[in-house]
Amino acid sequence: MTRDEANTLLRTYTTQPHLIKHSLAVEAALRGYARRLGEDEELWAVTGLLHDFDYEMHPEPHQHPALGKPILEEQGVPDAAIHAIQSHADYLGIPRSSALDKALYAVDELSGFVMAVAMVRPSRSLHDVDVRAVKKKLKDKAFARAVSRDEIQHGAEDLGVALDDHIGQVIESLQRIAPELELDGTNIERATSGS
Repeated sequence: MTRDEANTLLRTYTTQPHLIKHSLAVEAALRGYARRLGEDEELWAVTGLLHDFDYEMHPEPHQHPALGKPILEEQGVPDAAIHAIQSHADYLGIPRSSALDKALYAVDELSGFVMAVAMVRPSRSLHDVDVRAVKKKLKDKAFARAVSRDEIQHGAEDLGVALDDHIGQVIESLQRIAPELELDGTNIERATSGS
C-alpha cells in the first residue's frame, strides 16, 4: 500500500480535523523512527496514518481497532502494519513484538501530547517546543489529563530509548510537518495581521 492510498483510506473513514492531524503526527513520528532505525519508512508511515482510521466510527475500546481490522485486510494493508495497529491498544492484549509495534505504541500518546504543548505556547508553534517544556507539562497532571503518562514512559522503555531522547525524537519529527499540523505559528501571524 502506498502512502497516497493510505491517506485516501484514512480520509474515507475520518473527517474530524483533529483526528486527521493526530494521524499525520503519528505518521511523521514513525517516519522519524524508521529513518533512525533503518526500517521501511513507507511501511511505518502507512501504519502511522492508519493506526486510528476507524476511531470515528468505532470510538469504544471494545470496537477500536478490532472492528477496523477486516477493512484494513480487505484494502490490502500489510500484515505487519495491521498487527502494529492492533497491538497499540493495550486492552486487546496483543503482544508488541516487532520494532514497528513498539514504536507505534511509543509515539502515539506522545505525539498528541507534544501537539498539545505547542497549542498552549503563545506562538502556537512546534518550533518553540523543547524537551524541557514537554517534561514540565508531563508533571502537570491537569494538563492534557487524558494522556497516559504511564504509556509514554512504558513506550519509551519498551522501545529501548531514554525518555528525553524519545521526546526529542518525536518533537523533531513533528517540527518537520508543523505547517500541515497548523502548528508553525502562521495562524497566529494571520490573526494578528488581520488577514
